[in-house]
Formats: sequence, structure tokens, C-alpha cells
Amino acid sequence: MGTTKSQIFTNRQNSIAIISKVLGHPARIAILEHIGKINGCICTDLIDEIGLAQATISQHLKELKSIGIIKGSIEGKKVCYCIDTVRWNEIQDEINEFFSKLNSCCSTC
Repeated sequence: MGTTKSQIFTNRQNSIAIISKVLGHPARIAILEHIGKINGCICTDLIDEIGLAQATISQHLKELKSIGIIKGSIEGKKVCYCIDTVRWNEIQDEINEFFSKLNSCCSTC
């Protein structure tokens, strides 16, 4: 397997690629939608809502946490997750800026 040579790309390009990769799984989108809808949850709620095994949900939560889009707090034996609104807004701004700078070059197609 080849390397990606990420060092030849800008920090912004690498950041958007990482965010896109993490958000590129429908289970993670479903998790974010569920957490956002109820303004927090525990892992067992996600298992019931999404229908995946606890280990699978935990792996998806780990990926979402890796880009800082969610955060969790321990309450007894439960972990409550919520969307980190500061990071959410940063990601939204970064992606919006990316899309706003792209121009269509195929107006004749």
C-alpha cells in the first residue's frame, strides 16, 4: 500500500480530507443526527436507535471524537456524548469556505 504523501498538501486540504473521511460513513451521520436531535445521549441509546453492536458504535464514536466533533462525559457507569458546538462550527466554516471557493468550469457541458 502506498503512502498518501500528506506533507505535500496544505493543512486545510489535509484537515478537510480527514473530516470527510470520518463523516464518510452513514452510521456516523446517523449518530450525529441522533445526538443532535436529543442534545446528548448514552451509548446504549445509540445501540437501540441505530441497531449496531455496542463495539461497532464505540468504534464510530471514537472516530467522531478523533476530529473533535463530539465529546463525552462519564456519569457513573455511563458515558454521555454531545456535539461540541465550537468544533461543529469550525468544521462547518471550513467546509463552507472550501465549497464557496470552487467555481464550475463546465458551464457548456
